[in-house]
Amino acid sequence: MTAERVPARIAAQIAFGARMLSLDGHDDFNQGQISARTPGSDTFYIKNALCGFDEAAPTQVVAASVRADHVPDPLAPPELPLHQAIYRARPDVNGIVHSHAPHTLVFGATDLPLRPVSHEGAHFADRLGLFTETSNTVLDQATGEAIAKALDGGEGVLLRNHGGVVVGKSVRHAAVFAQVLERACRLQLLAEQSGAPYAWSSETDVAAKRDFVYADLSVRSYWDYAVRRVARAWPEAREWGRA
Repeated sequence: MTAERVPARIAAQIAFGARMLSLDGHDDFNQGQISARTPGSDTFYIKNALCGFDEAAPTQVVAASVRADHVPDPLAPPELPLHQAIYRARPDVNGIVHSHAPHTLVFGATDLPLRPVSHEGAHFADRLGLFTETSNTVLDQATGEAIAKALDGGEGVLLRNHGGVVVGKSVRHAAVFAQVLERACRLQLLAEQSGAPYAWSSETDVAAKRDFVYADLSVRSYWDYAVRRVARAWPEAREWGRA
């Protein structure tokens, strides 16, 4: 695929999303990806392979195609097939995060079901898949398609011994909910570590939390907060424009 201009606003959103993931502990050298597309498009945009979440900038975003037969940009990450397969399978998804966030990774190494121990757990309860076929880097379309199948219609999928994948109807949703999943996993692991019996929210409370705590307006406010936090940590981000 020849080099393609990345829309400025999408590039800024991806860069801000990557930096907020860094602040939330998702760094693993230059591994992990965040991508976005406009609804209905066969083109999407993704952080390049060389930069980490903590150093991502709008200039380090490249274009890619959902089609497996397109020649990728030389700087596209090797796990491009993961994003391609999910975008092909889920027309409703316009943002994807794949990271090796530590608590998400450890949780995925267990057979624990994610419980709504916290507000965060309420979002993912019964909406989180598990992929166990391999823990290796996703380098081929068949593995990407198997992960998309494990994701099904859910909000995310744990990759056994390899981290997690979170999707959203925008890159803002995907970035926010990747942070939500990491906190949900961390809090439940803490509850498990206590050795004491613990409770979780009822189905009624789960539904109410999804409707209020994670309504679109709420998610936008969490994104805006995280953008401000990024700008405080990296003042140069203030020049990236509206996200």
